[in-house]
Amino acid sequence: MQIESLGHVVIKVRDIERAEAFYNGVLGLPIVARSDQMPMTFFSLGNHHDFAVLGLGDDAEEAPRKAAGLAHVAFKIGESLDELRDAKRHLDDAGIKCAPVDHEVTQSLYFADPDGNQVELYVDTSDVWKEEPQRVAQGTKLEL
Repeated sequence: MQIESLGHVVIKVRDIERAEAFYNGVLGLPIVARSDQMPMTFFSLGNHHDFAVLGLGDDAEEAPRKAAGLAHVAFKIGESLDELRDAKRHLDDAGIKCAPVDHEVTQSLYFADPDGNQVELYVDTSDVWKEEPQRVAQGTKLEL
């Protein structure tokens, strides 16, 4: 067996409509389908149903920060720092606090969705990771 690619990611949320407003309205992910069988919305980045949210209801407990599980989901937004600066301004305008990080091979913005799920937007500014993959494990504060 050989895995070909990452197919999609599904995250759990409390309020499906609030999640749609965030991922579609704020981040701009196109909605491609909604399930008739459960509170689930599918988004596409043009490949397939790349990302989905599954609504658990308002009484769902928040996962403890120290619990095992998904740390964050990352979306590539471009290849330049100007694109990352534009994204930061967009998040700032939406009232979303983010932490800029320089990973040397990518530069990123980290923030939480309305349910506390961690999200990363990043730009891939260098191919150095192909020759020096260990450099992807670096991270320092990025001034934008």
